[in-house]
Amino acid sequence: MFKLPKLVALTAVVAVSSFSYTAPANAEDQLAVSICEYIAADDKNRLRSKLKSSRVKIRNIYDAVQCNGNNLLRHAVASNAVDTGEYIVKNLSKSALTDGADIAWAEGNFASSPLIAVIKDRAGL
Repeated sequence: MFKLPKLVALTAVVAVSSFSYTAPANAEDQLAVSICEYIAADDKNRLRSKLKSSRVKIRNIYDAVQCNGNNLLRHAVASNAVDTGEYIVKNLSKSALTDGADIAWAEGNFASSPLIAVIKDRAGL
């Protein structure tokens, strides 16, 4: 007599579980994807807002986040994202730019980019 309610309850639990299960999403991956998208779209305001709401600074994630195999600054140069590129440069430490690797890469691949002058100015080169 008690078997039917238990069976109905168990069936309901299994059905709800199968429909409501989603794979766990990594918040860090979602943040990185959002940052890369905002850089590619040259949307400085949304980039700033996303970083602020996530309580993250550019200089803390610069080496960790890769967009299409490039660091954030190279991604901005490749996407011709001048506003977000300038924002990234201004928020990086000078020591992160003084090695000249990003400048050499930009001059070799995107010689007409206006960000090259901004990087050189910030790095003091």
